[in-house]
Order: sequence, then structure tokens, then C-alpha cells
Amino acid sequence: MSTRFPQMAPPESTYFRKGFGLKQDVEATLSADYAGQIVDLLRAHDYRLTADGVTVLLAREFGFCYGVERAVEYAYQTRHKFPARRVFLVGEIIHNPHVNARLRDMGIEILMPVDGVFDYSVISADDVVILPAFGVSITDFQTLRGKGCVVVDTTCGSVLNVWKRVEAYARDGYTALIHGKYYHEETRATVSQVEKFPGGTCLVVRTMDEAHDVTEYIAGRGDRTAFLAKYAKAASAHFDPDVHLARIGVANQTTMLARESLAIGDVVGTAMAAAKGDDYRRENFRTFDTICSATQDRQDAVNALLLDPPDVMLVVGGYNSSNTLSLAAMCAERVRTFHVEDALCIDPARGTIRARNPVTGVEGETAGWLGSGPVRVGLTAGASTPNNKIGDAIARVFATRGVDLLALP
Repeated sequence: MSTRFPQMAPPESTYFRKGFGLKQDVEATLSADYAGQIVDLLRAHDYRLTADGVTVLLAREFGFCYGVERAVEYAYQTRHKFPARRVFLVGEIIHNPHVNARLRDMGIEILMPVDGVFDYSVISADDVVILPAFGVSITDFQTLRGKGCVVVDTTCGSVLNVWKRVEAYARDGYTALIHGKYYHEETRATVSQVEKFPGGTCLVVRTMDEAHDVTEYIAGRGDRTAFLAKYAKAASAHFDPDVHLARIGVANQTTMLARESLAIGDVVGTAMAAAKGDDYRRENFRTFDTICSATQDRQDAVNALLLDPPDVMLVVGGYNSSNTLSLAAMCAERVRTFHVEDALCIDPARGTIRARNPVTGVEGETAGWLGSGPVRVGLTAGASTPNNKIGDAIARVFATRGVDLLALP
């Protein structure tokens, strides 16, 4: 990470990006906190289990990705390394309420932003600060380095890859058009990488509809005042659509829906060619797929599962988890889908499920969601969902039909 901020050149004694060599010391605790016996059972049965008319089909890629495992492990290593020091975490380590609650139980204080701004006044040189998997902005990083405290950087390598891409765009005079959520921690950190270059500019679009606002402007049909008003929070402060949509480089938040990111790049490039010709596009447009491999693997596994669609899909993961939301949206296009934050959303005794609607975003309760006859339930989970929580959800699906999964022969 120090190569990202050569002007700071943080001393190795207070800046750590590769843990503390304590993996073996925390492995047993990590396994106890997050391993899943039921998930192991499904794996042993080729990701499929049937009992009393209920079949659960588990996607072949799900749950914790490498970047999440690394971030959580480094947080455990940090607590183990500094048992007597105050340890802070800049925002949530990942978007899973159980993991973050467990870190709080371990005495790690999670600093939460107010209007996107962190208050570091409580931190002293004697403290330890963990940076989350999403990364932090350059301003946050420099502020913490200035404190003289120990900094443990768990920023995901896939996020660093996006940073390198948008840095190149900014350095070469391209506006970084980022498919993502402007308020998301990862996107805020990425935007800061752009703006460290003089004149570096970015615009964040979340949907294809917003991408069409960009293509309409490129085609000469946009309203400057309306555009600036709509994207006031999603663009650099100095952004001018008349100037900064002339040269565009597309990137994305790593957890967005891959096919949508690719489609956004395609329509923007096509619009530039239609407006000014293919030669202009070649000289003034760049695109690069920065969706992380784990996100892509989980989306591919869902697509494979949906080739023979189950009767219902269950998606397990935090409601603020971008990659989980993408999985739920994919599933909802094909089958009836319930996005639950955790297993407690499933009430076997009442036969109900409390879930977030992937289309409307509204949370509500549904009775009789499994029906009464034979049913095939597809299940996947976001990259921040631990195996034990996935297993708990599977157990409650079976328990809704009166089956004690762990009592099966």
C-alpha cells in the first residue's frame, strides 16, 4: 500500500499490510466464530440436500471471499498482537452485522462516519487503527499517518486494482466514470485516488438509466443545469459536463453487477463514436472491467444454478452489502427471491420469512413462503456472509417443514 502514497513513505514499524504472522494463533478462534458444519454437509452432498419434500440447492461459489477472509483475519491478528492497546476500526470491516458485532465484542471500537466524515480526534499515537477491506480516502489515510498510530491496512487487492486504473485515467486527462454508489466506502476511497491529481475528475453512476443521462449529454441533448443538479453528490466539485465528458475512462465499484458494468461501458463508448466518430472514440475513451474475481465467481454460480430454476431463491447477506444486493437482483429476474440479512429472518414456528424485496428495496414479512408441497430452494450468499450464518439459514429452511437437519442420518 505504501506505493500508493509515496509522499508519506510510512515506516514499517507503524504501518502493516501483511498481518503480523499470527495466522496460526487466531485460526482456531476464526473457525469457531465462522465455520459452518451444515455448509460442509451440503458440500459433501454435491451442494444438494433433500429431506421430506424440501430440496436445498447451494450455489457452488458463495460466502466469504479471499479479500474478506484476509481482512477479518488481520483484524483478529491485530487484537491478538495488541491485547492491551485501544484498537479502532475505520467503519465496518465488511458489510456483515455479525462479523462487526463480533469485532466489537473483542474490544475493537468501530468509528462510524457522520455525513461521510470520520472524527479521528479520539485517536492518539498510542492507539492501533484498522483500515477496512473497502479502503479509505487519501485524506483519511494521511490524517491517520499524521497521528503516529499503528495502522493495519486490510484494503482488498481488487480495490487496489481499481485505484490503479482510475489513477491512470486521471493522470492521462480522462474523467473516471465509475459504475457504483457514490456514498459507498469503496467508491469514496476510489474517488479520492482520482482527485489527488491536478484536475482529476470523476462521475459516479449507479444504474443504466444514469448512464443514459451521460450518453444523452454526449449526444448534445443534455441540460447542463439539470445534469449538475442531479449529480451534485456523485461528481467532482469542479465537474463540468461540457468539458469533462469529452474524454472518459470507465471503471466500477468491485461488487456491482458485472454485466451492467460492461453494458454501461459499451453504451458510453458507442455514444462517443456516434457523436464524433470511431477515431475520436479510440483516442478519447477507455474501459476496463474491474469487477473482482470473487464477485464474478459468485454471479456466475448463481447463473449456473438458475439454468434449472428452483421454486424460490434465498439470498443471505447484509442489506448494505453491495455484492449481496447484486446477487439478489440477479435471482429476482428469474424466480421468486427473498433477501434475508440472517437466519433469524426465517421463523420456522410461524412459517414466515422477513426479507428485503430485491426490486423495491422494501422489507416485509411473508407467510407460507415455502408452500406445502415439494419445493426446491436455491441459496446463495454475499461475499461477506460467514459459513455458519449460511448454515443457520439452511437449517431454518428445513425446520420450517419440521426437519431437524442435524438429526438426519
